Amino acid sequence: MTRVGVIGLGTMGRAMALRLLRRGHRVTGWNRSPEALGPFTAAGGVAAASPRAVARGSEVVLVATSDERALREVTEGDEGALAGLAGTDAVLVQTSTVAPEAYRWLSAALPPGAGLLDAPVMGSVDAVRAGRLTVFAGGPPELVERCGPVLDDLGPVRRVGPLGAGSAAKLVANAALFGVLAQLGESLALADGLGLDRDTAFEVLAATPLAAQAERRRPSLEKDDYPARFSLLLAAKDLGLIREAARRHDVGLRLGEATWSWVETALAAGYGAEDYTVLLRSASRPAGDR
Repeated sequence: MTRVGVIGLGTMGRAMALRLLRRGHRVTGWNRSPEALGPFTAAGGVAAASPRAVARGSEVVLVATSDERALREVTEGDEGALAGLAGTDAVLVQTSTVAPEAYRWLSAALPPGAGLLDAPVMGSVDAVRAGRLTVFAGGPPELVERCGPVLDDLGPVRRVGPLGAGSAAKLVANAALFGVLAQLGESLALADGLGLDRDTAFEVLAATPLAAQAERRRPSLEKDDYPARFSLLLAAKDLGLIREAARRHDVGLRLGEATWSWVETALAAGYGAEDYTVLLRSASRPAGDR
C-alpha cells in the first residue's frame, strides 16, 4: 500500500483516485469544486483542505489539471503542492497534458529532496477503471521505478526519456489520434457522396488501417450521441499545444492544420461541451449539412 495524493478530482483525476483506492492504496484528494469529493470520500478516500495538505501526507502525488494555468494554481503559493513537498522525498507525478516547457519552471521550483515525473496519461475513463491507461513516463528511471506500484495500477508504463519527454509523447499521440478521427469522418462523407450506404462504407473501412477506429466510433456516429468523457474544448486546448510545438520547432503540420479546421467547425457549431469525437459529426456530413 502506498500513500497517494490526487490533486484535481475532475473526470480523469477522480477515476484514477477511485482506481487506486480499489487497488488498496491509501488515497488523499483535493479538488477546487467540493462536489467532486462526494464519490471519492464515499469510496474511502480522504479529503484534504488544500493541495499542500495532500502533498504533505503522501509518498506519490498525482496532479490532474485541465491546463498549465491550473497546474500553476495548484502547485505554487503557500497552499500549493510544492509547499507541501518541502522537507520530504515524495514524488510529484504530473499527469495532465501540458507543453514540455512546463517542466522547466516546475522542476526549478521543486523543493530539495522531492522528486518529479512527467507522466501524462492516454485513455478513457473506462480504460482507467480497467487499469489500461497508457502512462508516458518522463524523468529519472529510479523515480519511475519507485512510483511503479502506483503507476502500474493505472496501466502500462512507457518510459520515454527525461523530464518533458512524457508531455512530448502525449502531444505526438494526440496529434495522431485527432488526425485519424478527421480522416475517418472525411472518408465516411466521401462514401456518402459516392452513394455507398453506411454498412458498406464500414465494411470497406474494416479492410483499411482505420478499421479499429471505425469499429470503435460507429455506435456514436449511428446514434449521433457523443457523451462527454474528454470534451472537445479540452481537445482544442491540446491541439493548440501541438500547433505551438510545431511552430516552436519549425515542423510543418499540414494534416494537423486540416484537423484544426474541423475542430474550429465543430466549436463554431456549439459542440464544445460534447466529447471530442463529436468532431466526426462535422467531418462525416456533406458540406451542405454542416
